[in-house]
Amino acid sequence: MEKHALDYLKTLVETHGSAGYEEKVQAVFRERVQGVCETVETDVMGSVIACLKKTDGPKILLDGHSDEIGFLVRYIDDKGYLFLATSGGWDEEVMVSQRVLVHTKNGSIPGVLGKKAIHLMDAEERKKKSQIHNLWVDIGAKDGEHAKKLVEIGDFVTMNAYFEEMVEGRAAAKSFDNRSGIFCVSETLRSVKKDLKATLYGVSAVQEEIGLRGAKTAAFAVDPDVAIAIDVTHAFDIPDVDKRKGGDVVLGAGPVIVRGPNINNKVFRRLVQVAEDNEIPYQVAASGGGTGTDANVIQLTRAGVATGLIGIPLRYMHNPCEMLQLSDLDNAVKLLAAFAESVTAEDDWRPV
Repeated sequence: MEKHALDYLKTLVETHGSAGYEEKVQAVFRERVQGVCETVETDVMGSVIACLKKTDGPKILLDGHSDEIGFLVRYIDDKGYLFLATSGGWDEEVMVSQRVLVHTKNGSIPGVLGKKAIHLMDAEERKKKSQIHNLWVDIGAKDGEHAKKLVEIGDFVTMNAYFEEMVEGRAAAKSFDNRSGIFCVSETLRSVKKDLKATLYGVSAVQEEIGLRGAKTAAFAVDPDVAIAIDVTHAFDIPDVDKRKGGDVVLGAGPVIVRGPNINNKVFRRLVQVAEDNEIPYQVAASGGGTGTDANVIQLTRAGVATGLIGIPLRYMHNPCEMLQLSDLDNAVKLLAAFAESVTAEDDWRPV
């Protein structure tokens, strides 16, 4: 990965924004695409819709989501401890003893997620799984009055984690789910080489983690003929997982082209074709129903959209130390650009 792209990816994942609070992430995305796109607009939900160049051809939509899983401050007790509501799917065991940032109108305040120390637990307590109402954020406030001067109910909270390159071309960070997706959207807009016979839109959608909300409204506005959602997918090259239950997806073998009822089969075949024609490595995964990604709502927009899904293999999803292979991102961008360059007005995506 080239240095300018790596620096941009680092900025994306180290920027903070949970569902409904994506403004700073969207500012990074907008700046990246502003110079290459004919129009860059933000809708009332907060999704950014960029159009590379309008043509008389069909409309292609590339979609990734900008939000990360996080929390909202729900209650501040009289001792100054903050109690949280989740925003997105958390495993409470992942939360324990993490550093966080509480994002207030006056800036971000560091805190730690506290839990009773093991020395203070009885035998039965030690056996129990952590629950969010028994965890709290400690910002160091002297009491509740002090804390309430600094923090308001509804302020959002995210993990205070950073981007780090690993060995073998891998990297770890928070929010690769799904800043890796919007990275692929923006870099595809920037890397298309040929004059397209279609109009290419790139969307950085909001509020995916709480119900695929931004993609639904953005897709309605664009009204595409064909769309590709880009999200992360589980890598199964870790201990104690059963590939019979999920498939044989690994880091470094290329982006995952998903197949199943949420996916238009002609879109799937075209993605495979352009990958093979351009010698782009890829993997295939199957999903038997709705995928739980933005592809789900895009497919059902208006009278229906021919939809595909590209997955970026990821270890430790919904975790402040998610891990991916940087080359998988580069190859996803190559695949998406080749797909966009292949689309013409003669394409009929109907399954006939």
